[in-house]
Amino acid sequence: MRTLLLAATSLSLVPMTALAQSAPAPAAAADSAAIAANPLLAEWTGPYGGVPPWDKVRPELFPQAFEVALAERRAEYQAITRKRSVPTFESIFVPMQNAGKRLNRVFAVFGVMTSNNNNKEYQALDREWSPKFAAANDEITFDPMLFQRIEAVWNDRARLDPQQRRLVERTYDSFVRQGAKLNAEQKAELSRLNQALASEFSTFSEKLLADESTSILITNEAELAGVPASVKAGAAAAAKERGQTGWAIVNTRSAVDPVLTFGTDRALREKVWRVFVNRGDNGGANDTNATIANIVKLRAERARLLGFPTHAHWRMQDTMAKTPDAAMNLMMRVWPAAVGRVKQEVADMTAIAAKEGQAITIEPWDYRFYQEKVRKARYDLDQAELKPYFALDNIIEASYYAANRLYGLNFKEITGKVPVFEPRVRVYEVTDREGQYVGLFYRDDFARTGKRSGAWATTYRSQRDLAPAQTPLSSNNNNFAPAAPGEPVLISLDDAETLFHEFGHAIHSLLQDVTYPGLAGTPRDFVEYPSQVNEHWLLTRDVLDKYARHYETKQPMPQALLDKVIAAQTFNQGFATVEYLSSAIVDMKLHTKADGIVDPDAFEKAALDEIGMPREIVMRHRLPQFNHLFSSDSYSAGYYSYLWSETMDADTWAAFEEAGGPWDQATAKRFADILLSTGNETDRAEAYRQFRGRDPDVNALLKVRGFPTD
Repeated sequence: MRTLLLAATSLSLVPMTALAQSAPAPAAAADSAAIAANPLLAEWTGPYGGVPPWDKVRPELFPQAFEVALAERRAEYQAITRKRSVPTFESIFVPMQNAGKRLNRVFAVFGVMTSNNNNKEYQALDREWSPKFAAANDEITFDPMLFQRIEAVWNDRARLDPQQRRLVERTYDSFVRQGAKLNAEQKAELSRLNQALASEFSTFSEKLLADESTSILITNEAELAGVPASVKAGAAAAAKERGQTGWAIVNTRSAVDPVLTFGTDRALREKVWRVFVNRGDNGGANDTNATIANIVKLRAERARLLGFPTHAHWRMQDTMAKTPDAAMNLMMRVWPAAVGRVKQEVADMTAIAAKEGQAITIEPWDYRFYQEKVRKARYDLDQAELKPYFALDNIIEASYYAANRLYGLNFKEITGKVPVFEPRVRVYEVTDREGQYVGLFYRDDFARTGKRSGAWATTYRSQRDLAPAQTPLSSNNNNFAPAAPGEPVLISLDDAETLFHEFGHAIHSLLQDVTYPGLAGTPRDFVEYPSQVNEHWLLTRDVLDKYARHYETKQPMPQALLDKVIAAQTFNQGFATVEYLSSAIVDMKLHTKADGIVDPDAFEKAALDEIGMPREIVMRHRLPQFNHLFSSDSYSAGYYSYLWSETMDADTWAAFEEAGGPWDQATAKRFADILLSTGNETDRAEAYRQFRGRDPDVNALLKVRGFPTD
């Protein structure tokens, strides 16, 4: 599954009582001087509503920036609580929507640097400041004077318009869910738990990044037999970067998967696989098991304090699924069919290995290798045959073409006209059908040391109509291997799907049209929906004819080859589904453990045994490296959301097909108007019903994966 990283917009301050008891403190002259001298504190200037000053960012600037921006936001909230008039939406909620804008800008820059250009200095800052940010969040949430004013408006919300009423209700519910109604002693304990969790998240991220920065050095080229030349070139470049001679297989998915798929040296496959699946589980300085145990226990304690049976119940209250049972019911609806399909896939692989004279038992490091042989035998389809048609630059242009045809978005490259945080970052000006400016789109496509693994989307600045209005600054981040000088970057079909997926997040942020920023974010199990829908347009004939052209012959992908791809779309869905779904199920089981006391390795094994995990497959993300769960709360008890979103995604694609095809303008307009542009201004389940006329049909998902339907 793809990964989404949202812009950092968390609240931040200091001890709980400070907001209510401190004397009002307008910005001091020293703060004004600091703002003038520190580029991180300055307003974003330049064209396009202002852009981040990436060319001026240095780690040593952040401590002062954090201190000044936190103090400024504290003063902004103090001003709200000092109002003695009857609380109204205009006097309380509008200022709350505008509070902390400077701090949000600092956070946006810091989040990008820790994800894309991390180093020891940024890690030290993260360790030091994460607990302070957590305490700052609690200062706002726990301030009784502020909550009294929020509650007063909430009690009188019937007179508000629908958007105002929804913002008030969601804000009130969020404050209550975060502990605003606890007594002083309980608030102090909750703040302690939140700060401790923030420290553990930072520790986990630092350890995992360290493990993913390691590599296996290959000095004998014969060991890389079968590995595509482009992958070997990337490995050679990685070795050179590390001052080594040979080929370095970096401990990230993008580097490891091609070796497991194409490498004929079984011993090397096993070696690479073992190092990869044991990230964070190595017993050394980077082992994450103790950190995970602390996180799970702290989460359980927090949930009990807030009145919830488990962390999962607390996290899921504000989702489409609502309860752990609803999420588990969907997952277990799909699990048996996926396991049954794995048994068939293993039998097919065993047979083809035997036919080649290899009397072996299929092991996890064999799965990708032999699945390719089965694919070739059954569909006469070789993944290596596809790669020449997927030149990265062409697929980037293909994604823009589809966005233009569907939604009227135009992308004009302006790289070099605004600052970037890394020389290879490209930037695009986005306009609509009428030529009106929409926002900027940044793309950071290549792997490097200090950049976390995977693919994700970030929004540096979100759209809002509330004065002062803002236009979006959106980005995509990938980890493709650079090509040799003068050669095109060729990516796999899976990589191309990932590119379209992450671009779906960008489309979502660029099409957003909301008034209040508090109604911009969507529930966790909706977030992946627009991005998963966008994957479908990659293999449409129009896109392929224009952009999937062989990098040497310039000919489009032949229909016969596309027919093979389409015929093979449900191939290996047992593996893909079990690999993902096992991770999601273990996540939910872990976070429905009431006491939160776990040995992560033992818990993982027991949970997988309980559901009958096939021995030939490991979780896509084992607990010791499960960044989604343990670098923050974001996806904890929420990894199921990809499947929840995919159910809507499959049903949405069916809506296009029923309307006559993928480019049906009426369907695209309804999809954009009802679901993509509206943020969280209306309940997302109701919005989906408005779009589709009913709830999503899980049979559409089962059909897409080639599993039996009702």
